Amino acid sequence: MPGIDNSRSFIPLNIAVMTVSDTRTRETDTSGDVLEARIAGAGHVLADRAIVSDDIQIIRNQLLSWIADERIDIVISTGGTGLTGRDVTPEAFKSVYDKEIEGFSAIFHRISFEKIGTSTIQSRATAGVAHGKYLFALPGSPGACKDGWDEILVHQLDNRFRPCNFVEILPRLQEHRQAG
Repeated sequence: MPGIDNSRSFIPLNIAVMTVSDTRTRETDTSGDVLEARIAGAGHVLADRAIVSDDIQIIRNQLLSWIADERIDIVISTGGTGLTGRDVTPEAFKSVYDKEIEGFSAIFHRISFEKIGTSTIQSRATAGVAHGKYLFALPGSPGACKDGWDEILVHQLDNRFRPCNFVEILPRLQEHRQAG
């Protein structure tokens, strides 16, 4: 049965939060606030937080900046995962991935389907690995951020979660770069 192994010590991670929106400000960024509160509540560190416009190059540049920052382990974004012309977050994320984590989207949609039914089909939530960092792109609603964090990320970003988690393989994400 999956769960927390209390014989292991918790390892706090440094997490950056990116809100992708042409209209939100720090004062109106409720989805970013949800993620920030949950990151702190789980014992992790909010390493940085930014609001960027729905522009593939701007999103990509922010990702590349955080990927290059040795103080950041994880990037979580909210917004820009829909189907409209301005929704380009998945394209920006996929342009920097070394590997995509297809199961993240599958699990997110299963969880979302239980809450919003077939409307989940309009989300293009995605996750991947880039230069030893995990990147997660969630939809822009507070509910989607709660679901993504509470049902997936809180577990996979906790090294005590069994039978396995993302944290324990974090040091091995760049093995292919070291071999060559």
